[in-house]
Amino acid sequence: MNQPEIEFEHVVKRFGQTTVIPDLSFTINKGEFVTVLGSSGSGKTTTLKMINGLWQPTSGTVKIGGKELTEHNQVDLRRHVGYVVQQIALFPHLTIKQNIAVVPKLLGWEQAKIDQRVDELLDLVKLPSDQYADRYPAQLSGGQQQRVGLARALAANPDFILFDEPLGALDALTRIDLQKEIKNLHASLADKTFFFVTHDINEALYLGQRVMVMNRGRLEQFASPETIVQHPASPFVEELLATEERNQELWRRLQ
Repeated sequence: MNQPEIEFEHVVKRFGQTTVIPDLSFTINKGEFVTVLGSSGSGKTTTLKMINGLWQPTSGTVKIGGKELTEHNQVDLRRHVGYVVQQIALFPHLTIKQNIAVVPKLLGWEQAKIDQRVDELLDLVKLPSDQYADRYPAQLSGGQQQRVGLARALAANPDFILFDEPLGALDALTRIDLQKEIKNLHASLADKTFFFVTHDINEALYLGQRVMVMNRGRLEQFASPETIVQHPASPFVEELLATEERNQELWRRLQ
């Protein structure tokens, strides 16, 4: 039975006189990997920031775990939500172990439990604790830092994780490698919900079990990658797919 984890019901978001989200409704079930695809200004990051309560909707309802967002303790909610961003934002003066332990410490975990969790997570993201725990962020590559960011997001065992274009600043080969890692990680954490914002169509279709295509704050299509490719629901979605087809044709001519 599907259990709703994130629900938007006729959500509107305005900044002053500018309407960014005119009317948005969707449901994401527990354990799903949903990617959100759209160009700049499509409303995807605004949607993400309303999920974790950083921004409040102008009208409409956001529910997390069946409970309205306004009924949650906002500080407590954010401490129990994993958040992975493009800039990574590791604390440069803290070791890798200390960076991952930030939220568990805020939650008052015992040190032995924190140490065990850090070791588990470093192994999970393929950065063995005995080699990386005592290093500092500046001693790691961009890809390794992003793995630490992912481990930190998982540290407090959150129900869902929000990804805000986390791979956008990485080189192509590192990005492909981490896409595989994130996809495999979700498969190994069957009860975790992933909400992954991207502007890369290949990334969205590869990672998502379902893909939300957004345009000017509206939901153009929300379906499986196969359905989107085979049955685009609007001219905008068709144009997105045509753009990728043109790129593939260019590669074929250059080979």
